[in-house]
Amino acid sequence: MNADGTGRLAELAGIVPRYRDLTGRVHVTSPETRAALLAAMGLDGATPHDIERPPGSLPEWLVLAPGAPARLPLPAVWRIEREDGGALSGRGEALPPLPAGIHVLHAGGQETTLLVAPPRAPAPPRAWGMTLPIWGLTGPDGPGLGDFAALGRAAAGLAGQGAAFLGINPVHAGFPTDPALHSPYSPSHRRRLNILHVPTPEHPGVATGRLVDYAAEIPAKRAALRRAHAAFRAGGDRAAFAAWRAAQGPALERFIHHQAPSERFGPYWTDWPAAARDPATAPPAPDDETDFHAWAQWRAETALAAAQAGAKAAGMAIGLYLDLAVGTHPAGAETWAERDVFAGGVSLGAPPDAFSPSGQTWCLAPFNPRALVARHFRPLAETLRAQLRFAGLVRIDHILGFDRAFWVPQDGTPGAYVAMPRAAMLAVLRIEAARAGAAVVGEDLGNVPAGLREALAESGILGCRILQFEERRARFADPRDWPPLSLAAFGTHDLPGFEGWRRGADIALRRSLGHLGPARARAARAARMRRVRALAAAAGGDRVDDMHRLLARAGSLLVALQGGDVLGQCAQDNLPGTVDEYPNWRHRLPVSADGLGTDARVARAARIMQQERR
Repeated sequence: MNADGTGRLAELAGIVPRYRDLTGRVHVTSPETRAALLAAMGLDGATPHDIERPPGSLPEWLVLAPGAPARLPLPAVWRIEREDGGALSGRGEALPPLPAGIHVLHAGGQETTLLVAPPRAPAPPRAWGMTLPIWGLTGPDGPGLGDFAALGRAAAGLAGQGAAFLGINPVHAGFPTDPALHSPYSPSHRRRLNILHVPTPEHPGVATGRLVDYAAEIPAKRAALRRAHAAFRAGGDRAAFAAWRAAQGPALERFIHHQAPSERFGPYWTDWPAAARDPATAPPAPDDETDFHAWAQWRAETALAAAQAGAKAAGMAIGLYLDLAVGTHPAGAETWAERDVFAGGVSLGAPPDAFSPSGQTWCLAPFNPRALVARHFRPLAETLRAQLRFAGLVRIDHILGFDRAFWVPQDGTPGAYVAMPRAAMLAVLRIEAARAGAAVVGEDLGNVPAGLREALAESGILGCRILQFEERRARFADPRDWPPLSLAAFGTHDLPGFEGWRRGADIALRRSLGHLGPARARAARAARMRRVRALAAAAGGDRVDDMHRLLARAGSLLVALQGGDVLGQCAQDNLPGTVDEYPNWRHRLPVSADGLGTDARVARAARIMQQERR
């Protein structure tokens, strides 16, 4: 053990002793950081003896193949609790074939999670689709926020143009009592849906212009939902709702018993009265309040399922392409209900890089790997299942966190990496993807750990190829050489779209906000113009159609066109590092959901895809 007494314990807990950032600088994890991360795992005051498994112990988890027998050095008698509730007992080292799923083996006073997983996730067809912000689907001057009904209409229109999928931002449950926190990547609960996207056609909201005004739209939507719920209580199908609610079990009840007091005490449980902060001591919420929040989730699930069914019926081979946020807000419904599953006092983030010399802190609570193991990885499985059940394709935001997660202590201590049980987490992902019949894209950008991309490919998980990042020495890589197991796109929601990139609008914006000094801005502008010329040389032109032709030729199985590029928008959805300085997550599309399928620009992009993707 190191002189500070935490070295061996930190090693056993998976705290990475040193790492190299994207600039090449090596960072050594300090004793102070080790102590902070151990405390976040609940290991402050622990010793190596407390967590080290004795020699000869069974492993904490094993990955097995479905339907295949296995042999383990087991005590004489063992028992397996199957995921479906059944049980098996036996003697000796031979285990019977098991179906795909998460099962638990008990033997000799020990417990092992058996992750019976197919070798690969389902593969998508070679296809193209489009990504759009759901909040902007009302068009440039329409009232309200885009909802799941509009999503279904947009998907049907794009299907008519030959698109195989429609991708959107995360639609996890958010903070409807706090319009200031509207980022889809800072959810309150990733296993529940954002009720602001529930269709309320009788009361669509208020018209707020080309930028969504959440301070006006959210109260209008909440009032419309309350009126719709009152009408439902007066004469709706209570039997169907009651059956759905009963099937959801305790998980839904915990969620709605968080949502109800948030209306009274505020959105963040960390600010609530002491008794209400703990689910075990929180006073019961009024029945009419819990009924409303349960009903709203029922409506959200029904509408999102209808959007996926409509997309498939209209001819989309894949349908909806949903996005799973990398973490959850530390003061939201998910951490209130299952505090022990998450590390406390730390946030997910990223180490220093050229864009963020001081690193990044995302204000998101990470899964505690020790809790995942103790809970047999079920929190992860349930989180994945909540997205996969409504989609034909799911994106895992920052899948680097399946290998190692960067934790930043809230006390200002420098952050460090924590190793995650990668093989187990990928096995869970394969189990859930296979059950849903859905393909998976892993966002593998940034400081990628060695071996992760190979492990993703072995599991059949697609990586990302972002055209903006594919320039080397003033030449762009030929997209035809990109690996089939990838999704190709020009950019992401955190990057400028094609027009903004071509004009250097993002550089000018950062200069105006003081993020770049004059010299750095001039250098960035010069470098950008070189890249623009290089892309034009590779694409045979400097227009969006030329870029789309180049992208369409990618060897990637999937190509995702960004709606803003197709429709000629210049602004990007999100400018990282800003909160109020830039209108993040607020730009409406220049056409409504109903107009996408007949828009000439969409039709032109579709023709390019159909011609070049052959």
